[in-house]
Amino acid sequence: MERYSASEQETEAIGREMAQQLAPGAVVAFTGDLGAGKTAFVRGMAQGLGISQRVTSPTFTIVNEYEGGTLPLFHFDMYRLRDADDLFDIGWGDYLDRGGVCVRGGLHCAPLAHKKLGTLERGAVRVSVGMFNTQKQMEKLAYLLKKII
Repeated sequence: MERYSASEQETEAIGREMAQQLAPGAVVAFTGDLGAGKTAFVRGMAQGLGISQRVTSPTFTIVNEYEGGTLPLFHFDMYRLRDADDLFDIGWGDYLDRGGVCVRGGLHCAPLAHKKLGTLERGAVRVSVGMFNTQKQMEKLAYLLKKII
C-alpha cells in the first residue's frame, strides 16, 4: 500500500489508521531521513491506540514507552546500536513478549539481530518515510516501491 502525505497532520492521520489495524506483538520497521516525519507518524499511531501521552523521538533514550491505550507502544531508535548484542542488551526480546506494538527505526543492525535473535519479524510492517519536493520524485519512489514489492 502506498500513502502520501502533504502535511504533518496527514502523516499523523495515516499513522492513526495503521495503528487501529495492528494486533498485539506487531512490529513496524521504519526507514527515513532525519526530519522526514517518522515521529509524526508514530504520534498518529499513539493516537490510534488511544494513548494520550506526548510522543517524542527516542534519539537519546533509545526507547520510549507509551501506555494507557488499547495496546502499549514501544518506540525504538536503533540508529545508534552497533550490533545485535546492543539490541539484546536493550531488551528487544522482552519488549516483543509484552504484547504491545514495537516501532523501530535504524535497520542497519536488523540482519545481525535476525541471525542472533530472530527479531527481523516475517510479519513486520515496513514503513518508509521521506520528503519529496516534486511530483517527479514521488512518481520515482512509487515506481521503485512497486519493483521491490
